[in-house]
Amino acid sequence: MDEDDDDDYAYESTGNLWADIGRPDAAELHARSQLMRHVTLILRERGLTQVRAAKLLGTTQPVVSDLMNGKLQKFSIERLFSFLEALGHDVEIVVHPRKEMKRVSLRKVTVARRSA
Repeated sequence: MDEDDDDDYAYESTGNLWADIGRPDAAELHARSQLMRHVTLILRERGLTQVRAAKLLGTTQPVVSDLMNGKLQKFSIERLFSFLEALGHDVEIVVHPRKEMKRVSLRKVTVARRSA
């Protein structure tokens, strides 16, 4: 078997890129990336400039630039929660037992449907 034969295989994703590449902090990175995604989607939907977004979020334009450019390492979960709250969104944390077959812990971020 040739060393390059491994390139011919595809592996099923866990749904968490960070877990797939073996990061020990995969659950936290996944949660932060999902929170960041929601914040940036809301800002884009509102069509805010970075300066206006910064004022709304209580931060500076360079911080909003880092946010919009996906610089994940610069944002804690708590800070992303505060941005969502500043944008008029509530954040809920749900705790439940892990499913038996799951090897990787899960921190999942979802968007609630808007009521009429």
